[in-house]
Amino acid sequence: MSQITAAHRQEIEARHAHLLKSKPLQRLMPLIVVMATLLYGVYALWFFDIPRIVSEAQWFRMGLYLRQWVSYDVQPEFRLGKDGITIRYPRFSPLGDDPHPDWVVTKPDGSKFIPFGSGGVTIATTGTTIVARGATVHIDVTSGKPVIEGKPPAWVTVYDEDVLADLGFSGDVSLSADRVKVRKRFFGWANFVFDTSSPFFGKSASETLGLIFSDARLDPSQSNLSLALDNIWNNSAWQHGDVWVKLAQTVVMAFLGTLLGAVLAFPLAFMAARNITPNHFLGSCIKRFFDFLRSMDLLIWSLFLTRAFGPGPLAGAGAIFLTETGTLGKVYAEGLENIDKKPGEGIQSTGASTILTHRYATMPQVAPVMAGQTLYQWESNIRDAATIGAVGAGGIGLKLWEAMRTNSNWANVAYMVLLTLLVTFLFDVASSRLRQKLMGTDPRR
Repeated sequence: MSQITAAHRQEIEARHAHLLKSKPLQRLMPLIVVMATLLYGVYALWFFDIPRIVSEAQWFRMGLYLRQWVSYDVQPEFRLGKDGITIRYPRFSPLGDDPHPDWVVTKPDGSKFIPFGSGGVTIATTGTTIVARGATVHIDVTSGKPVIEGKPPAWVTVYDEDVLADLGFSGDVSLSADRVKVRKRFFGWANFVFDTSSPFFGKSASETLGLIFSDARLDPSQSNLSLALDNIWNNSAWQHGDVWVKLAQTVVMAFLGTLLGAVLAFPLAFMAARNITPNHFLGSCIKRFFDFLRSMDLLIWSLFLTRAFGPGPLAGAGAIFLTETGTLGKVYAEGLENIDKKPGEGIQSTGASTILTHRYATMPQVAPVMAGQTLYQWESNIRDAATIGAVGAGGIGLKLWEAMRTNSNWANVAYMVLLTLLVTFLFDVASSRLRQKLMGTDPRR
């Protein structure tokens, strides 16, 4: 093999200078792209006023909401009187209508003690002592208002007529001259299986199973197993039945909207494809129709349809149908325009009709792509259906929005979010497997 000499190399460079030598702008293009990206980032920071938003954001609320996702609290109120201390619980306490928690301890002198980690709160008619975070704070109420002895620590806030002690995740204590309200927090979801009105409430798992399979009926009209299932379904605190029905509505809404969109987009795509439709003006009009349907976001269509048909899954399914007609129509038409013409020409040479040509030449090429894309859109629409429910389009999204609006049912919000994630994951796996089989990319083959 002969080596290229310097003279030969210079001759090649001179002959093909337009290929071997890049222009100055081409050489600087990477630097220009990096600089433009940095400038855009600075502009975005200024335009959206990101520094002010970050500095003024109430980040502590995120911790509060996440805390309430995984825990619940019990709020006993201790009223201080001349005759002693009386305890009252909220009307809808997770402990039921007649709570007697073992963590409220009555001492021989009549005072109450509530443990908090390694410390606790001791409540007497003359004052309250809080031992927490390595400090001891005594609040005296004999003068008619709470008075702290010494300098209060940072986790104690003193107001004119009351005092608030923040004990972290464990809870907090709010006290005035005549009452002490304790918020004690516990990990978990209270009454998730049975609510306080169920005859199975407060019983251990072994006791519950013993009652379910016992011959002695708690309700003469039905078996204990049927009663237990009914109590779970109609749990007033967690509303399992309503949540599961709304989740099923979301799945059906996504399926119906995607199916109807695919059914309408399929024939329109043949009319829009340039290599298939004989009328190019008609094809152009149909493509613009697809663009119009896709240009309106799913959420906007939902707002329109909820005004037309009222809140409910019909509006959600209709919004998905309109959006998917535009999206799938465009995808189908592009797939048809990229087919190989030779199989069709071969079938036409045998005298086959146009329909048979498309059946045996066009469809085998585009059917896997169409089916795979449709399955992907269905999977995506399950997530979108949960979102549009927040504007009244029905499904789990509406239920989720109702729980968030109260600003107190964050555990219920976590429950519905986890259910939605689970269903989305299952349909994602199923859809991916089906797409792989249809498109011949299954790695297990």
